[in-house]
Amino acid sequence: MKEVYLDYAASTPVDPEVIKTMNPYFLEIYGNPSSTHQKGLEASKGVENAREQVASCFNVSPETILFTSGGTEADNLALKGIAFQYSPHDLDDGSHIITSTIEHPAVLNTCKQLEAYGYNVTYLPVDKTGIIDLDQLEETISKDTLLISIMYANNEIGTIEPVKEIGKIAHKHDVLFHTDAVQAVGKIPIDLSSLPIDLLSVSSHKIYGPKGVGALYHNLGISFDPLLQGGGHEQGKRSGTLNTPGIVGLGKACELSQKRLQKDISHLKKLRDYLIDQLREIEASTLNGHPTKRLVNNVHYRFKAVEGNALHSRLNEQGVYIATGSACSSKKILPSHVLIALGLTVEEAISSARFTVGRLTTTEDIDYIVPILKESINNLRLISPLWNQQ
Repeated sequence: MKEVYLDYAASTPVDPEVIKTMNPYFLEIYGNPSSTHQKGLEASKGVENAREQVASCFNVSPETILFTSGGTEADNLALKGIAFQYSPHDLDDGSHIITSTIEHPAVLNTCKQLEAYGYNVTYLPVDKTGIIDLDQLEETISKDTLLISIMYANNEIGTIEPVKEIGKIAHKHDVLFHTDAVQAVGKIPIDLSSLPIDLLSVSSHKIYGPKGVGALYHNLGISFDPLLQGGGHEQGKRSGTLNTPGIVGLGKACELSQKRLQKDISHLKKLRDYLIDQLREIEASTLNGHPTKRLVNNVHYRFKAVEGNALHSRLNEQGVYIATGSACSSKKILPSHVLIALGLTVEEAISSARFTVGRLTTTEDIDYIVPILKESINNLRLISPLWNQQ
């Protein structure tokens, strides 16, 4: 059975060049990079080379890059690291954070925890395409606002936020700006030397690197509290023995993403638009997210009267791998918070699915899956009471 993977937003295969670069750090250069003997120095050299590669990807100095276990930790470190410098009960010091209703759970759940600690969090709404209102953002800023955290591009619907404008507003009011760029890296040119961004989160496994490693860019003028107490690694901001092979892999993945950026953008956009054209032909189907301000690899559609998880299961049985617009629990279907924030009904939200293409996707893959998709949708509609009521 032919398999077609269309869930690159969830994770990507590790690039063979990345694996080749990592291998010596498992078998030969296995010292602790904090050790001062030769084996440790060799490992440390690999880590610092990777730091330079990540920094080069964003056109910043290596000292601004901190390695983490992934995007989730990077988000937590950014938000809590800034917040914990201030007492949540001392408004004169600042205890207000602004975010949006469509952020990744790594940001939303961190904000909920900070609220439980006494911090004040504003969750900005978005329009029907997923974009925040810049005027509303500026009106929300107060003298107590210490941080704005708005994602670069949404992980579900692919909508790209106006990060440059957000950063300008933040800095106009002397507020720090953090962005979760996990989905944007490798699909959008990001030059942090010219963007008003103070903190930016990166994840390796979204850009053909290994899982379990990420990075946080931080403007050198920023101080923040560490989340992990220990030996004072990573400039005292992230203790713990460094994951040398993973870090080396992230560095190589960043280098390759920068080298292949324009080629990747062209390839992915061509496939994305081709798939959108095919899905337009399906009766009662609608594109979710912004029609043009969206990631080059993201196609998020809803199909009237088709339950997304049922569609996911049918396609999975035929070797076609996608993601749904809803999350399942053992007893009920929970609609995506992102889709609900767009103003979709619960029925519309759970009738959505995400298709994300990648470097290995081909036009032939799209041609192969579209008939399977159409047949699955037609079969599900035949047994759907919502469709039969039309």
